[in-house]
Amino acid sequence: MGKRCDICGRSSTKGASRSHSNIKTLKRQGINLQTKKVMGIEAKICTKCLRTMKKNEEKK
Repeated sequence: MGKRCDICGRSSTKGASRSHSNIKTLKRQGINLQTKKVMGIEAKICTKCLRTMKKNEEKK
């Protein structure tokens, strides 16, 4: 599988660069993926999920 979060399923999105003459050039905006061990399994996780997991651990 490509650049996709194993927990939430987020992947890259399309964005547009605009020149001075307002010409649109499409670009791909990737997400920040990190490889971490979760419950003994190595997974690709986005930083948004990592922050949420850390927040939930601190509550306990």
